[in-house]
Amino acid sequence: MNTYEDSTSATIEDPSIALGSATLERSVTSRSKIVVMLPAYNEAEALPALLNEIEFAFDEAQIPYEVIVVDDGSSDDTALLASQASFHMPVQCITHVQNQGLAGALRTGVAAALAATKPGDVIVTMDADNTQPPGSVERMIQMIREGHDVVIASRYQHGSQIVGVPGYRNFLSFGARALFTVMFPIRGVRDYTCGFRAYRHEILRRADEYYGDQLVSEKGFSCMVDMLLKLHRFKPVVGEVPFILRYDQKGGASKMRVLKTVFQTIHVLIRRRLNLR
Repeated sequence: MNTYEDSTSATIEDPSIALGSATLERSVTSRSKIVVMLPAYNEAEALPALLNEIEFAFDEAQIPYEVIVVDDGSSDDTALLASQASFHMPVQCITHVQNQGLAGALRTGVAAALAATKPGDVIVTMDADNTQPPGSVERMIQMIREGHDVVIASRYQHGSQIVGVPGYRNFLSFGARALFTVMFPIRGVRDYTCGFRAYRHEILRRADEYYGDQLVSEKGFSCMVDMLLKLHRFKPVVGEVPFILRYDQKGGASKMRVLKTVFQTIHVLIRRRLNLR
């Protein structure tokens, strides 16, 4: 198990994508590597089942892959279980000695994923709580191969289902969708807040070179929204796939503070809409 104390110290290889380039390289092939990045905080209940599903889905589809688990200062056996999984599947565990929140874990994971990939590869971000099915990744990768730069697993596409999510949270999610659609419409996007996404390596490389550590700058769960809004600067082709959100399979209690996340997300939206930062 690797020990990772400073999320800013990861080495980024080969910053070869010029910011002035008019187009992004789109050469994703059937043998491109897929790196799945999992921010994890006290996910010992859910992580083993999720890693097993990832292994099954990728082996069945014969897709080369690697999993990066960012253990964000967990007090349970999250890091141990991730390390044990590395004996039968390609898993790297990066450990924060202290909890840095989702933004800190995402920042570390993106840096590690960029260092582990090259042009033509794909980086997938997922929750580590086993609520998002790895079986959806194959369809997301196919859309990347067809020319998309970012693909979002969306709760609002035909064929999606939401299982086990409290009604008030569904209401808030639909309200957030309506607000974003009006204030910051992005072609191809209905689900702005879901963190289950596939990114072409090149689009994240360009964003990382432009923003640096500020690519993931917001605290809490609003960092996923902010990251998507920042990527919009580079005019990516964005698409969505339906998926089944299995909140009934979630291990442990939710770590999201719903009202706090709502206010943080609205604050981010207003700032980005007014171009304040």
